[in-house]
Amino acid sequence: MKTAKPNILVVNDDGITAPGIKVLIEAMSEIGRVVVVAPDSPQSGMGHAITIGKPLRLDKVDIYEGIEMYRCSGTPVDCVKLAVNKIFKGQKPDLCVSGINHGLNNSINVLYSGTMSAAVEGAIESIPSIGFSLDDYNLDADFSHCVKYIKELALQVLANSLPANTLLNVNFPNTSDIKGIRICRQANAKWAEEFDERVDPHKRPYYWLTGVFQLNDGGEDTDVWALDHNYVSVVPVQFDMTAHHAIPFLNNWKFNI
Repeated sequence: MKTAKPNILVVNDDGITAPGIKVLIEAMSEIGRVVVVAPDSPQSGMGHAITIGKPLRLDKVDIYEGIEMYRCSGTPVDCVKLAVNKIFKGQKPDLCVSGINHGLNNSINVLYSGTMSAAVEGAIESIPSIGFSLDDYNLDADFSHCVKYIKELALQVLANSLPANTLLNVNFPNTSDIKGIRICRQANAKWAEEFDERVDPHKRPYYWLTGVFQLNDGGEDTDVWALDHNYVSVVPVQFDMTAHHAIPFLNNWKFNI
């Protein structure tokens, strides 16, 4: 008996016309029925922001032939929420994929990423979800070497699902000489941030965020190590942020109340 193709929601944070989402749409179209809901403009670094206090616009657009696509005025998370509630009308998609992002979302970057937050929102909605990112910020980035890995990971998730409250954070090195896939943990790293102070034509100061990525982790089981050695890094991510290991420590506190 022939089974129906899976319904796949495609989102991103670079905007609906970004090159990365085009590649992701093409890859997912070979697997299932694709519905795209993406921001009308770049939303990088938005994290899990949602739009409150102003209206959202959701317009159907015809960009790629045969693909159902919607342009959203909100954040990447807004896109997922609107897709589930207004387009799929509660009949949730079988898979949510986000990306392909221009730039890595490894290590601590996962917290700031609009790409990953869209995938997180998919997981919150109990949709198996994956975020994809490439270590290349150029608008003409070559995503071709990512496609076979994207398709294989999507097929694995569709076939096996994922543990409850879990999604995948997938990052690609900027090379066609990929050695394979590594299941990793998130590296312990942070951004040492600075704000470059400048002056506008009206003599008012403004600030431009800069920073240096500081790795505090020498482990060979991390996403940073995998990418540095030309592997695709796959990190299982959860949105339960409870620090379970800290509960016994806090239970030893004596509250003088």
